[in-house]
Amino acid sequence: MLKLAAIQYKPPKALLPVAQTEICDLIRQAGKDGADLIVCPEMATTGYLWDSPEQLLPYAEPAEGETFSLLSELAEQYKTWIICGFPEASNNKLFNSAWVIQPNGKLVCCYRKILLYDSDYTWSKSGTTRYLIASELGTIFPAICMDLNDNNLLHALWKNNPDILAFCTNWLDEGSNVLEYWRHRILGWRGWFVAANSWGAEQDITFSGRSLILDPKGNVVAMAPKTGNCIIMADMN
Repeated sequence: MLKLAAIQYKPPKALLPVAQTEICDLIRQAGKDGADLIVCPEMATTGYLWDSPEQLLPYAEPAEGETFSLLSELAEQYKTWIICGFPEASNNKLFNSAWVIQPNGKLVCCYRKILLYDSDYTWSKSGTTRYLIASELGTIFPAICMDLNDNNLLHALWKNNPDILAFCTNWLDEGSNVLEYWRHRILGWRGWFVAANSWGAEQDITFSGRSLILDPKGNVVAMAPKTGNCIIMADMN
């Protein structure tokens, strides 16, 4: 039986060493519990809101930087896929990205968020490439937060029919039912939806928590509470 995991996590703002320790501890626990795929939130090492590239730059990392090395070791140790959001520094540009690390610890790709949210524009460049990644779990399709509002992403889902949508997010709490909205956006696609969210307040916004895993029929098989760091898991039949 294969196991999927989503980590709900609120990183401390601008405290990279603390975030590294905390996210690695959560990943380590999921690995010990047998997770074959672990999805972490968007910008899981730094917090989300930044006023300029210069403000974020001290905490951004190259694709194969220090945090990648830590996650690579965990992926290899627990023989698990890890998908984790972070601010990527590349060729004097910053991207809202997610590592996709395979169970041998190798970096498959850094997916760069394509559809940016208003708060991304203060520092991030937009990505251009979507990835369909073959694995022993089936095909994995990484996406980040606002991407779910991109109809081009939905067309890619329907056309390619990946087995897993690995969704790193910092989804805002706007008083609506996030489950129903996410379920509505992926209507017509039949795969596993693994959403890892942040929670709590950052500056003047609040994240909605409620990370979840949906099965191919759209049923909730695991869901986190509105607040708190935690791990949710589901068996992938």
